Amino acid sequence: MEEMTPEKIDQSYRSTMDSVSVVNEFVGEDPLTQNGRDAIKRNVEHLKIMLGKTYWTEDHDLTPFETAVADGEAALAE
Repeated sequence: MEEMTPEKIDQSYRSTMDSVSVVNEFVGEDPLTQNGRDAIKRNVEHLKIMLGKTYWTEDHDLTPFETAVADGEAALAE
């Protein structure tokens, strides 16, 4: 397993925030297209995986990840 340096953790955080942005972009789509549903589903799954990582520190606010998962799942349930 690759060692997660502070720099790699920060990069992982920034990359995961990209998934938050994608979910937020499509959640507001009305009506939600199939492309939007697929994008939300892929990115919610990615966010769930990333929330399970144990390398996050108190310097990394995971609230946006959790919010995007909840919002994405709510949009998919409609």
